[in-house]
Amino acid sequence: MATRQLLGELALAFEQKSGSTAAFESVGGVDAAQRVAKGEVFDVVVLAADAIDKLICAGHLQAGSRVDLVHSGVSVAVRQGTPAPDMSTSDAVRQAVLQAATVGYSTGPSGVALLRQFQLWGIAEQLNGRLLQARPGVPVASMVASGEVALGFQQLSELLNVQGIDIVGPLPEAIQITTTFSAGLPASLLDDPPRREVVQAFLDFMCSPEADAVKRRHGMSPV
Repeated sequence: MATRQLLGELALAFEQKSGSTAAFESVGGVDAAQRVAKGEVFDVVVLAADAIDKLICAGHLQAGSRVDLVHSGVSVAVRQGTPAPDMSTSDAVRQAVLQAATVGYSTGPSGVALLRQFQLWGIAEQLNGRLLQARPGVPVASMVASGEVALGFQQLSELLNVQGIDIVGPLPEAIQITTTFSAGLPASLLDDPPRREVVQAFLDFMCSPEADAVKRRHGMSPV
């Protein structure tokens, strides 16, 4: 879901450039990986790099087909109009988490890394009953906007342009959580060279300098 808007814009730009139709179906990462593993047919799959690697190892995607697209970092949000906590240092973030009534985090790799950070800080037990994991496909930003959580952690791309929230800043570099999103190709493309050629052209476009400005506008960094 973090790449939803980015991929939609890149698909449209590729259509205009090449005349080939491209469309993404965006769902939660867990759901997407399960659908690929069950044999649902796609021309290209975009997920966190480790999820792509697992699908390759299991034979669901072509060996050697992984292409890294973007790096995506985590930012913090509060409900619009709420006083912004200090996010300038690791200690400041720790204090903000301890003082928050509720903390929201995602189901993806960034959420796993965040929970690991809480354990490293030794505050996991103190947060019992105050941590709320977003349901698959549900943005943490919407939970912040509704007041369901007081402090939300999610990749910047999913917080941008969401009504009802204030982005108070990225995590400081010392504890920043960066996810690499990658593309992989299904084995079925090996039997369809003309289609593979079109898909490869799309991947080349998404990795080209021409796409860099779009990636940055969506809160991500080109690989």
